[in-house]
Amino acid sequence: MPANNTHPPVNLLGQSAEELRVYMQELGEPAYRGAQIYRALYAERRFDVAKMSNLPLTLRERLAREACIALPQMVRRYRSGDETVRYVLALPATTGASGKVNSAKPATVEAVFMPEENRQTICISTQAGCAVDCHFCLTATLGLIRNLTAGEIVGQVLIALEENRASLKPQTNVVLMGQGEPLLNYEPVMAALRILLDPHGVAITPKHTTLSTSGIIPGIERLGCEKARPKLAISLNASSDEQRDKIMPINRKYPIEDLLAACARYPLRPWEHLTFEYVLLGGFNDAPEDAGRVAKLLGNLRAKVNLIPWNPGKLPYKKPDEARIEEFRRILDEKGVRAFVRYSRGQDVMAACGQLALLESAAPPAPSFVEQISPAQ
Repeated sequence: MPANNTHPPVNLLGQSAEELRVYMQELGEPAYRGAQIYRALYAERRFDVAKMSNLPLTLRERLAREACIALPQMVRRYRSGDETVRYVLALPATTGASGKVNSAKPATVEAVFMPEENRQTICISTQAGCAVDCHFCLTATLGLIRNLTAGEIVGQVLIALEENRASLKPQTNVVLMGQGEPLLNYEPVMAALRILLDPHGVAITPKHTTLSTSGIIPGIERLGCEKARPKLAISLNASSDEQRDKIMPINRKYPIEDLLAACARYPLRPWEHLTFEYVLLGGFNDAPEDAGRVAKLLGNLRAKVNLIPWNPGKLPYKKPDEARIEEFRRILDEKGVRAFVRYSRGQDVMAACGQLALLESAAPPAPSFVEQISPAQ
């Protein structure tokens, strides 16, 4: 709770180590206390200042009055038959750069937790809704509600890790592929990524972090200059400008030729490939001729292609048949472009690629299928 009604609490979540050091100095505390809070919050996942035992009691008591850790609040969990979990999260009031809590339009987003044998992947949102309007994606039907703050982005990862703490595998992957276009919310996304990628923060490695974009060229160019950055994935989904214009209006501003030129300039690290995501829409972009054109477009890039069969939703598209998918993959492979078919998990709970639109699950909810979370939890 704030000390009084005129000074809202400072939100510690989403602040960098340097910002927390400055905040501690403003309180008359040693700067190193900021590093202690940073470690307790991000590395140890302590979301209550009273439990930050590395801080003196007097400071914990003061922070309990004057600061907060405003995590997104879980509204519902949907558990898939393949163990995927879709989290529906209500966002707290937004915060400015100073960490002060401001009033904001209420918003709800989704994050997805996908456990595997030796790892887990967490798919997170960077905006509530999306303004890019890809016609095959259900998220586009929401429009853009608002940008997320760095704390709201990091908070999704922290919640998923904490919820599954007892069963975590050695490797965690984070993919910025949920609601929103990350490169249209650049500064908060990068602030969150610096915390996620920091070995002293959440400690996700760059090799295990991927940012997916619809092709925002200025953002791609900025990202390439960042010291700490994730891998880059480009949502291509078409073999020509005419085709891409029909399903991705952003192509009219950043056409394929310009987009691929930006990709060719992108400073790949020695271990890195660009990933091109290609959603296969049955009867639209999945012909052998499409595969040949895609291979020609990407032939001079150090790249791989993830072929994603379209996931069902209330949109006028259909999944391609298996033979068509395999033929597309084979043509790319034969022309020297590495291609992989990626079947999305969590389709039965609307957690798959392109399905995040705050919808109810695709199947009738059994008691173990969907869980309504009370505000106290």
